[in-house]
This record gives sequence, structure tokens and C-alpha cells, in this order.
Amino acid sequence: MSALARRIDALLPQTQCTKCGYEGCLPYAEAIARGEADIDQCPPGGDEGIAKLAALLDRAVKPLNPVHGTFRAPQVAVIDERLCIGCVKCIHACPVDAIVGASKMMHTVINDWCTGCELCIPPCPVDCIALVPVAKLPDPGLSRERHAFRAARLERDIAERATRMEAYE
Repeated sequence: MSALARRIDALLPQTQCTKCGYEGCLPYAEAIARGEADIDQCPPGGDEGIAKLAALLDRAVKPLNPVHGTFRAPQVAVIDERLCIGCVKCIHACPVDAIVGASKMMHTVINDWCTGCELCIPPCPVDCIALVPVAKLPDPGLSRERHAFRAARLERDIAERATRMEAYE
């Protein structure tokens, strides 16, 4: 990762929402640094985020591109535990592992980790997830760490599964 991409990533809100068209904030930052993405693609960053990116890159400020969504005040997911069927689809969708629970058991959101990305809502088959406003999102450093930890965990799980499968061959 280039130094410029690191500086760009530091200005992004770290919601890891994919609304920018990339798999997370870091890939978006890298695309901006390479000149492959514009600074107006991050709805969670809103006008303030665009202004910060414009200042860093010495570019003109522009409005958020509506193709990527609209700005919303900080919010976190809340699961209606009475309706949750424990399908784990929300757990698999969460880019920062902020949802905990077990299969066929009720799930809950760790509010201090939730970035309000909304990625848990579409896969929920019983529509038991809502977004509620909060004063602020988690510390971007924590969200960045949680996202990286999840990616490493998923890679480890794939490697462990491959090793187990080889043992059966």
C-alpha cells in the first residue's frame, strides 16, 4: 500500500459499507490513490469527508455522487431479538464482526463495533434488523482493525477447511 493510500484511508469513516463500489475503505483509498476512483463515492463520509479528501489531494470539492447513495447521520444496527431466528446470515454479512450469536440462537449487535454499514439488513429473512441513530460511529482505528481481523479470520478458516479436506482425500 502506498503512503498516499494510507493517508486517504485515514480520512475515510471506516464503515466498510461497500457503497463506494469497493470491498471496503482501504480498497477505495487505494483506488483513489491510483486515480481509478473519484473522491465523491463515500456516502458515510458525506460532504465533510469529500472536503477532507479534496484538501489532501489538492482537488476541487464536489458533491457526493448520488449513484453511491446519500449521506446519513451515524447509525447502528439493532436486532429485534424476539424475531431473530438465528440464521447467521447477518453474522456472515457484517464486515467488522459486530454481530454475535450462534446458529439457531438469537443474535445481537455489539454497538461499540457496529459501523452502521447496513450490509446485515438485506440477507435477514425475517426483517428483524433496524438502524437507530447514534451520536457517533466507533473509532475509525477500531473499525479498521476489526475489518482486518475479520479478513484474516476468513482466510484462516478457508485454509483450515482446505487442510481438513486434504486429510479426507
